[in-house]
Amino acid sequence: MQGKIVKGIAGFYYVHVVEFGIYECKAKGIFRKKGTKPLVGDNVEIDILDEETKMGNIREILPRKNELIRPAVANVDQALVVFAIKKPAPHFNLLDRFLVMMESKDIPVVLCFNKQDVASLEEMQEIREIYEPSGYRVTFISARMEENIDEIRELLEGKTTTVAGPSGVGKSSLINCLQQEIQMETGAISQKIDRGKHTTRHSELITVDENTYIMDTPGFSSLYTNDFEKEELKQYFPEFEPYEGQCRFNGCDHVHEPDCAVKRALEEGKISQVRYQNYLELYKELKEKRRY
Repeated sequence: MQGKIVKGIAGFYYVHVVEFGIYECKAKGIFRKKGTKPLVGDNVEIDILDEETKMGNIREILPRKNELIRPAVANVDQALVVFAIKKPAPHFNLLDRFLVMMESKDIPVVLCFNKQDVASLEEMQEIREIYEPSGYRVTFISARMEENIDEIRELLEGKTTTVAGPSGVGKSSLINCLQQEIQMETGAISQKIDRGKHTTRHSELITVDENTYIMDTPGFSSLYTNDFEKEELKQYFPEFEPYEGQCRFNGCDHVHEPDCAVKRALEEGKISQVRYQNYLELYKELKEKRRY
């Protein structure tokens, strides 16, 4: 019997089988031997152990379209990355790390900035100027006031979307707006540290509509992008692409090289200083990694 893992918690996997419901399953030992772990979003074959209590075993994980390590999910069509415009202020370095991770997996991204009800037009414009020239779709919402939620709904339609972002930015509140039946635990922000309590402790696949799923994932506060080489990093900044091949040196990394088209575009204001500084920081990290 084939189904989709909608939730995994403490070694148990909850598999949704169309027209039959949810089965609580364990993964067979063979996966451990292979070093494979089932992920939320996996399409799986299960053996039914007890139909009455809906218990089963996962026998096989079907081939994945893609997989992410953080959040640990599989078969994603796009990522909806949620940050707050303020309270807490956006951590652009963290956001760019996430975008690099998505670019490296070839997963399209929609940027969603929450709390527009407490933000100024200038604050929103600053964010637009950083990310729209990079080719990202930027949306502003207020989950609390339920503003622009329909725009998000349209972007999600017919897709499996992973919803990710740091804690305390209103991911759970947004998902509540999108899917009223799931009354998620939305924690108040810890004022002391101005970061959210990690209210989502496990990844979960939530049905919004027929053929529309969202994956709610635990909040993150740091990300390390070290599963590729420093020379590859420039490929994951889409705004550099128009200038490839225009630098003096072939294979220019856009860091120290003279007569670099990307640095020229930066001086002309065609590339965001914020994005470029984050590129340099990530490049330096990857360079240091190679030394150890």
